[in-house]
Amino acid sequence: MMPVDEAIERIFRKLPALGSETVPLARAHRRVLTQPLVARHSQPPFDASAMDGYAVRAAEVVPGRPLKLAGTSQAGARFVGMMEHGQCVRIFTGAPLPIGADAVIMQEEATAKGNQISFEKTPPVGQSVRKQGFDFRRGAELLPAGVALTPAMLNLAASANHPALTVTRRPTIAVLATGDELVPPGTPLGPDQIIASNSYGLIPLLAPWAEQVIDLGIVADDKDKLEAALLAAFDQGVDMLVTTGGASVGERDYVQEVLRDLGVEVDFWKLRMRPGKPLMFGTRGRTLVFGLPGNPVSALVTATVILKPALRAMTGHIDPFWPRIGVPTLLGLPPNGPRRHFMRATLSRNDIGFMQVEPIFETDSSHSTSLALADALIVVPEDSPGVPPGEIVDVIPLSWG
Repeated sequence: MMPVDEAIERIFRKLPALGSETVPLARAHRRVLTQPLVARHSQPPFDASAMDGYAVRAAEVVPGRPLKLAGTSQAGARFVGMMEHGQCVRIFTGAPLPIGADAVIMQEEATAKGNQISFEKTPPVGQSVRKQGFDFRRGAELLPAGVALTPAMLNLAASANHPALTVTRRPTIAVLATGDELVPPGTPLGPDQIIASNSYGLIPLLAPWAEQVIDLGIVADDKDKLEAALLAAFDQGVDMLVTTGGASVGERDYVQEVLRDLGVEVDFWKLRMRPGKPLMFGTRGRTLVFGLPGNPVSALVTATVILKPALRAMTGHIDPFWPRIGVPTLLGLPPNGPRRHFMRATLSRNDIGFMQVEPIFETDSSHSTSLALADALIVVPEDSPGVPPGEIVDVIPLSWG
């Protein structure tokens, strides 16, 4: 069995380069920049007011001595011409500062009598003025390549006058479930049948990093049918093929055999982890091929631990790995064997607000309820002697992404 870290390293060495594409801002959320974001203009593009009030020359403001109102400057309609000596201009938030003004006094500190405006105190030069380029200047690098675009970053890109951004392409993924016993949800169960559930968890788990996830449905444990389905996936030119079930070495576990017949070079097919030992990885040209276990918990945990980092790396993330957080465990953990254990758990806060984690001791890899209730995985190292209550443990939040 291969250690988890070595398996991930071997997968990373075979990740294909997907290239880049330019997409409009509306489609760029969570995509990864392939080149720095550079400002196309200065923001704000002019000296602007930071509030509603009056634009003045600071040196001419004497408490109680009125200035003559010369006009108005508002967003999209600036005061035209120069503000003369002894004058002030009514101004609104975001409006261009008139030529000749160097400060803004908020309206609550002004008294208006007709066109005569007096003020309570003399402002410092620059008061309530957003100088040109206060946010950023033309030509400045605003974001580096390799960042995954958040809503705030898209806001910044739009402010910098970018209608579209160049980002890493995302892969097309095909997902296939195998097994004579599987039937779709909603089907009346016959003798010896079970509901196929894996694809319904895997597809949304992988979708954030995919251009498209193709559901190839269920294929029976039949070599000819399996070969036809897998060949159809390869013919579609998918970047990643994910199968569940049938990848072990039982008499009717045909996936690995058929994949080899179709030209897949199998790199490994057993991992030193639980749940999820019978995980297969190989390549066919540029296509990555993963054979996940058929048990629901094993399939989702291996996809979280192995496939998500691979997809993040493929799509250009600077740090493709899951964020591990150190959290004290409410209950002690038993000794662990030679396989790294990704233990189901729930996160909560104690009476004073500190995070804590409670292990779920159910270890059966077909017990979907326990994983559905979990919001974290405790990473228990190989050959751990056990962990007493209150000790800090490594935790992967399942909300990671």
